[in-house]
Amino acid sequence: MEEVQPQVAKKWFLLSLIANALLLVLAGGAILFAFMLSYSLQDVKIQLAKEKEDRQRVESYLAESRARAAEVEREIQRLSQALNAKDPAQAESDKPELPVVVSFRKSWLGIGLVAVIENTSSHYLTLVMTARNPTLSTIKRFQVEIAPGEDLAFGHNDGWKFTSGDEFSLYHDNYRSFKLTVP
Repeated sequence: MEEVQPQVAKKWFLLSLIANALLLVLAGGAILFAFMLSYSLQDVKIQLAKEKEDRQRVESYLAESRARAAEVEREIQRLSQALNAKDPAQAESDKPELPVVVSFRKSWLGIGLVAVIENTSSHYLTLVMTARNPTLSTIKRFQVEIAPGEDLAFGHNDGWKFTSGDEFSLYHDNYRSFKLTVP
């Protein structure tokens, strides 16, 4: 009987060693699995951040596109109304006069003339200015902005050297065109 007990003890000892080894392997596997999950979670977080940024960029682009589309649609409607008007000259004459006063002076640097455009209204004006020299057959368009009650001197430093006989025009959608010949 004495021999049986050491054999049983040996079996239990071996069984205990095997169980502990299995538990150690399972614990190692669980730690490895947890590490892999943590790494995968970090990847998912990075991917979600990128997708969120992409979504915000797309939403911003869509908002800009919608605004541009609305602007284009308004312009199409305005042009359609202008085309459907009975007489374009009548439509132009129905508009109020452009609230500007234009004069010309010699350039302080002595190079040509300078146009002085004064805004007599109480709001900002964004105008399209056309200057044409019939002698040289040259024409150029500019966009100018003038604050309320302010004036703007426009000459050779701004892109056009005015000379006597040049044709000068100012355009704004809400007003009649302003045209004159430089004295």
